[in-house]
Amino acid sequence: MDTQRWAASQLAESEQTVKLSIEIDREQDGRWIADIPELPGVMVYGSSELEAINKVKALALHVIADRMDAGELSLEDLAFIPNQAA
Repeated sequence: MDTQRWAASQLAESEQTVKLSIEIDREQDGRWIADIPELPGVMVYGSSELEAINKVKALALHVIADRMDAGELSLEDLAFIPNQAA
């Protein structure tokens, strides 16, 4: 089974898939703020848009790992979808 079909079948089998969106905005003082609404409290500032995005992704991974350690989330709750090269 190729990777794309495997990912699709995993998504179809999962009833609860964690999907995260990044919201980003620029503050009046020039700093960038990024947050992930699906993970309360996951909000960071960066001096550039890219820095804010990278920081919020890293923080989200830490929060997810902590939730997995606490038994609030499992690997079955996550879907890993391969990046589609253009």
